[in-house]
Amino acid sequence: MLTNIRLISVQEDHQMAEMGIFHPEERLELIAGQIFRMSAKGTAHESAITRTERLLRQRLGDKVLLRIQSPVQLDDYSEPEPDISVVKLNPLDYEDHHPDASEVFLLIEIADCSLKYDREVKAMASPTPNAYAKSGIIEYWVLDVNGRKLYMYRLPSPDGYHSESILAEDVTISPLAFPDCA
Repeated sequence: MLTNIRLISVQEDHQMAEMGIFHPEERLELIAGQIFRMSAKGTAHESAITRTERLLRQRLGDKVLLRIQSPVQLDDYSEPEPDISVVKLNPLDYEDHHPDASEVFLLIEIADCSLKYDREVKAMASPTPNAYAKSGIIEYWVLDVNGRKLYMYRLPSPDGYHSESILAEDVTISPLAFPDCA
């Protein structure tokens, strides 16, 4: 294990972006103090985001706020940008802060070329900490566009999710927070 790594905080990441250290079009996210390049967005990826957002909007209506590829602050060193965040309503629509784990009902990643990253780095114990589980994100889904499967993670703990289900495309599910949503 490397011990001479200097972690970057969310605040430092924001300062570097404001100073122009990163190109404005560069797709980056901060997880466990490390900056990761995000995969390019393909057409299958974008189409799946659109369809998933439409379905969630139809089923959940104005009970939640849906945020698309927007930051969620997990802690002082992690601010990933999940494809879809289902978060609590906020009177300012999060103008003064990004949602934190306590304000998240469900995070969804759409994976066409990022399945390993979305499943291992964000959900499970891997070379970097299991960011979503460690932060207490109650429910995390990874939609595998190519494999036509849904990886569903529930029961978070500091060492990972204790429940992982892999579902076929013909299965009907509901978020934990909205069991009548199916």
